[in-house]
Amino acid sequence: MNTRSLFSSDHEMFREMVRKFGAQEVRPNLEAWDDAEDTGTEIWRRCGAAGLLCPTLSETYGGAGADRLYSMIVLEELGPLGGFGLSMAMHSDIVARYLERYATESVKREFLPRMVSGDCIGALAMSEPSAGSDLKAIKTRAVKDGDSFILNGSKIFISNGFYSGVVIVVAKTDAELGAKGVSLFAVDPASAGFEKGKKLKKIGLRSQDTAELFFNDVRVPAENLLGDENCGFIYCMEELPWERLQIAILSIAWCELMIELTVEYVRERDVFGRKVSDYQNTQFKLAELATETTIGRTFVDECMKRELEGSLDTVTASMAKTWCSDLQGRVADECVQLHGGYGFMREYEIARAWTDARAQRIYGGTNEIMKDLIARSMFGRQKSS
Repeated sequence: MNTRSLFSSDHEMFREMVRKFGAQEVRPNLEAWDDAEDTGTEIWRRCGAAGLLCPTLSETYGGAGADRLYSMIVLEELGPLGGFGLSMAMHSDIVARYLERYATESVKREFLPRMVSGDCIGALAMSEPSAGSDLKAIKTRAVKDGDSFILNGSKIFISNGFYSGVVIVVAKTDAELGAKGVSLFAVDPASAGFEKGKKLKKIGLRSQDTAELFFNDVRVPAENLLGDENCGFIYCMEELPWERLQIAILSIAWCELMIELTVEYVRERDVFGRKVSDYQNTQFKLAELATETTIGRTFVDECMKRELEGSLDTVTASMAKTWCSDLQGRVADECVQLHGGYGFMREYEIARAWTDARAQRIYGGTNEIMKDLIARSMFGRQKSS
């Protein structure tokens, strides 16, 4: 990956360190993790020791107080490696972010330092069996009871859910208000009534921790409410542009890796006495993919500039998420095709990249939801709460 104008020499030194970490600690384990459908937790502590977790977190809680370009670098370098970087992004740049912005001081000190070290893994519990992107449809409820809330409900497709040490739970606190009656809570999985379901078996991102969570009369201290009651929808909306940009960042990084893997393969593979790279079809296909990926890279970098300036809006982030993840799917398909039969073998990294790519168009809000958001901004439609 060439040096880009976004990054200083310090950023690039950090990138080299992250890249070496990925080569030494992550890539050698990818096949075993994929077969076991599990990374375990030791890799988290190794990431913590290397300073890769929660880099933007304040030094008060053990972070480095760095800018988000450091988060971008971690995602670009580790994200395409079996999806582990995706789990790290959820932990470091979504869960830790919510806690730092909205939690009480005691809750911050309880969880954030251990998140930095990798001893506590963070998860965000939003999606439910009957409600995905639609917050007003969630059924999980939190009812005030003295100095606590009683939490009941269930969540599904929760990244980092099985190994979670803290879970931010999205719950209804006022059913009459729809999405405007939603609140966020920091919940300790050790709480009585909190049950983790078994890890979900996925067709891609096989080693990434995804689970169901169940809440049966879980008593949550009132101080674990994040921010103000019934303001959870607003808090989620404030964070969504960055969350969706992270998916776009990962998509482009994955595209670059897949093209690199494919160029290496076609240079070595012989068909009818010629290298596959010698065929014009191969050259033209890869030229097209490289061009589109460069366009995507330029757009993502521009979005990142806006994010650093505080001006990235929901519509632009939605454009980045949907276009880049669609591109990732196309690149994955073409690169598998250029690998021929070997592209369909799980021991080849391109095969894992192909199956892993499919989820990108679903989570973080499906691409159909993204297009609806974009169209709404064009035609002036209002979303009901």
